[in-house]
Order: sequence, then C-alpha cells, then structure tokens
Amino acid sequence: MESTSDTKIGIQLRNGIVAIATVAIAMLVFFASRAQGPSIGQLAAESVPLEQALANGKPTFLEFYADWCSSCQAMAPAIAKLKARYGSQTNFVMLNVDNPRWLIELTQYKVDGIPHYAFLSPKGLPLAEAIGLQPEAILEENLTALAKGDVLPKAQVKVGQTSKVKTPPKQQTQPKDHS
Repeated sequence: MESTSDTKIGIQLRNGIVAIATVAIAMLVFFASRAQGPSIGQLAAESVPLEQALANGKPTFLEFYADWCSSCQAMAPAIAKLKARYGSQTNFVMLNVDNPRWLIELTQYKVDGIPHYAFLSPKGLPLAEAIGLQPEAILEENLTALAKGDVLPKAQVKVGQTSKVKTPPKQQTQPKDHS
C-alpha cells in the first residue's frame, strides 16, 4: 500500500507534467500562428493613415476590410508580402468598414463587398479597383504599374469571393405628436 507522501509526490509529478505540456502546447500554437503571417488587425495597425497617404505624393493601395471577413483574413499574408515589396513606393492604407468614420469613403468608392481594393494615383484619384478574394499576381501587377506610374493592367477586377458589407440601419425620425 502506498503512503500518503508517495501519493502526494505522484500528484505533484503529474501536475508538473501537465503544466509543462500546457506551456509547450501554448508555445506551439503561438509560433504556428506567427508562421502564417500577420493578421488583418496587425496590418491595419501598421497601415498608413488615410490623411497622410492622400497628402504625401505617393500612390496608394487602399483596402476596405472587416475583422469578421474571412476573405480579408485569408488575403492578409499576401497583402503583407506585397507591402514588404512595395511599401517604400506605395502607401498601404486599410479602412475598417465597421468604423462609421469611413462612411464617406465607403460611399465614394462604392464599397458593397469586401475586401475591396482601390488603387489611387499620387494625387489620390482612383485608377482601378479589385473586389473579393484575389490572386496575389493580379494585385502585384497593379502595384508594379502603380509604383512606376504606368497604366494599371488589371482594372475593375471583381472575380473573387466577397463578404457583403453590413450597412447600419437608417434611423428614421418620427414627427412629434402635438396632440
């Protein structure tokens, strides 16, 4: 029969193994998520503010996205790679469609599905757009031309999977009852 001290040692040993295994699994999950590339939130946090992009004289790659958009999340690694390649020549701006601050821009660029990419001239004029899940090569062709100041070869590309933008409900004002 085991003594109480042997039982306590066994429990402590088991708990130690469980703790080590938990830490190892947490580290594995952390490093696996980092290997996939940056998240859409990380890209947005590192993007150039729209006001700065429109004023600095560089062409702009503008992405309308949402955190809940699976297509936007799927495109994040490709966008990060393109930003690494073209970020010194082109502004990378990301606007979250769920932020009411960007309502004017959503209307201006006729955003009705995301991800929605707009390619802007150094003066901020729209040159082309791509909507939905896009092959990296299409975006890269446009970014190469945008950085060189050439005509964009893939304008108005709307071939990929999109997520519908959730428009906020309109508030209806009711006349006051003066009875």
